[in-house]
Amino acid sequence: MATGLGTEIVGIVNKLQDVFTAVGASASAIDLPQICVLGSQSSGKSSVLENLVGRDFLPRGTGIVTRRPLVLQLIHRPATSKKGDSSKAPTANQTNEDEWGEFLHLPGEKFHDFSKIRAEIVRDTEAKTGRNAGISPIPINLRVFSPNVLTLTLVDLPGITKVPVGDQPRDIEKQIRDMLMKYISKPNAVILAVTGGNTDLANSDGLKMAREVDPEGTRTIGVLTKIDLMDAGTDVIDILAGRIIPLRLGYVQWCVNRGQRDIDSSRSISAALEAERAFFESHSSYSGKAQYCGTPYLARRLNLILMHHIKATLPDIKVRISEQQKKFSAELQSLGGPIADSSGSVVLSAITEFSAEFRGAIDGNRDDLAQNELAGGARISFVYHELYSNAIKSFDPFDQVKDGDIRTILYNSSGSTPALFVGTTAFEVIVKQQIRRLEEPSLKCCQLVYDELTRILGEILPRIQVLKRYPELEKRLQIVVINFFKSAMDPTTKLVSNLVSMQACYINTTHPDFLNGHKAMSIVMERINANKPPPPAPDPKQSRGAINNNKDLDVDLPKEEQSFFGSFFSKGKTSKRALVNGRPESPVRNFASGSPATAIMDQPPPVIRPQMALNEREQMETEVIKLLIHSYFNIIKREMIDMVPKSVTLTLVNHSKDNLQKELLQELYKPDVLNELLKESSVVVERRQEVVKMLAALNKAEE
Repeated sequence: MATGLGTEIVGIVNKLQDVFTAVGASASAIDLPQICVLGSQSSGKSSVLENLVGRDFLPRGTGIVTRRPLVLQLIHRPATSKKGDSSKAPTANQTNEDEWGEFLHLPGEKFHDFSKIRAEIVRDTEAKTGRNAGISPIPINLRVFSPNVLTLTLVDLPGITKVPVGDQPRDIEKQIRDMLMKYISKPNAVILAVTGGNTDLANSDGLKMAREVDPEGTRTIGVLTKIDLMDAGTDVIDILAGRIIPLRLGYVQWCVNRGQRDIDSSRSISAALEAERAFFESHSSYSGKAQYCGTPYLARRLNLILMHHIKATLPDIKVRISEQQKKFSAELQSLGGPIADSSGSVVLSAITEFSAEFRGAIDGNRDDLAQNELAGGARISFVYHELYSNAIKSFDPFDQVKDGDIRTILYNSSGSTPALFVGTTAFEVIVKQQIRRLEEPSLKCCQLVYDELTRILGEILPRIQVLKRYPELEKRLQIVVINFFKSAMDPTTKLVSNLVSMQACYINTTHPDFLNGHKAMSIVMERINANKPPPPAPDPKQSRGAINNNKDLDVDLPKEEQSFFGSFFSKGKTSKRALVNGRPESPVRNFASGSPATAIMDQPPPVIRPQMALNEREQMETEVIKLLIHSYFNIIKREMIDMVPKSVTLTLVNHSKDNLQKELLQELYKPDVLNELLKESSVVVERRQEVVKMLAALNKAEE
């Protein structure tokens, strides 16, 4: 039997196993020492466990019988019954007051009838997996108290299968493998690899999977079953000696002589154990070491391995428990402590923390500044000095106004009297038109800054732990902030629009940086003269001849100059008048006929547009206008690049930074809405209960 120290040590781990399993998935952080029983279907796993307990209590049948992990805690306790004989295990249908089982999911209920334990395992398995052949990773915790067992903790895992049978899921092999790997890959798990002795050890599925997670075999012990079914003249001596597949913890040979017929006929395990002892004592290969074979030795060996394994891992378990205590204590504080605080101080705390985070994000005064990307106020600065600035700088005032359009505006701006000089009216008309085009990108800048403020809001909310507890408070806070941003957008867009209107309503031609008209005219004339070809040299021969090529100067008609509006008419389209000898009829009296001549004048067309290229005068005037517009428009662009960010910062960014906390207090810190805001999420309530339980378990475990 196990020593008192060994029983106490294993008992501690059993209690921890119960506590952590009751708490739930959070227990996975504590890797408790346990023996995981691994093997293929029909390898004899169930028989090994039943022999260790001395009772029939596991479901039997074909296919996947074990469909959920069974955490089996064997607890040795001295016999107290005066009538019972604890030296022998009772038969299958016999009950003993000193032996019973308890399920963790049925606290306080004792099962003295082990057939009812089997029925409860089947019932609870079907409750989680259904009646088909599906599996579930949720374990069943069974504790067996008996004077006939050694204190052990074993986990019976589903048998390894390869081919789905019947209504089994098509991926049953993968499901089972993933579940088994989850258990045996833990460093503190001892792997009990069960293999039939009448099969080739190299084909053992259990050993193959165990070597994947324990290649050195330091925490794997092999059990060879069905030794009695091996062919005559064969034995497993080479395997036991570690000459086939060496294992640090070695092998234990064990025989199963309870077939399905024996089980159906209720043959007792005590009779099977006696037959097992007789088999090894009488076998020629094993009689010399019979005391190291069979179920009693396997139980002692497993108890000793588990006890030493627990001793070796206890320091690490204590460290992990301490780490988990700190982790769950911090989480409990973030959840508001063991008892939820429903006072208004929670709202005040949330508003204060949010406002501080918001100001820190805008000003860049946070401790956790991002290293790989721009964030917060830096993104707003990027909008100002990259996006908006580049958009305004790239603005071309003549991408929509062509030279011909300027010519038309020049004519229209002179009214009914042709202008002698370049008119300022045309300059102002074109400049104002182009200035108004700056309103769209300026308002877009406002919208981009608004989007960045909303982005900051989205980044801050998940970082405020208290808001996770109160979803209604988080929702209302977000709504108030968004509405505050929207209300600040109205004066912001109005101010930016007014900036554009200010620039367009008054054209300051006295600006020190503006190029005045005289200088512009001088520059244009220099350019025109520089582009003119030099005049041709006079021919001296022409001077020796008769004057005007021997023609009378008065004979030729004078050359007709182009009219002021000549470019508005195509060449040859100006005359529908009668031609006299190839020339237009003169609008004067015809003295030869004695009748007055008829003056012909066409009606102006409905639409008068330029039909010809710019003449020299128009080209000069257009270039002067363009030069002046360029000069003034560059001044406007510089001023807008400077003033729009200032305006947006004043009425939107700084306004939000300085007044958002006040707005939140006015809207949220009201007695009539506090109760509604402080309704905790059901998820938070459940999580707090889990954390409180976990902390209680960890505190108890630390003791």
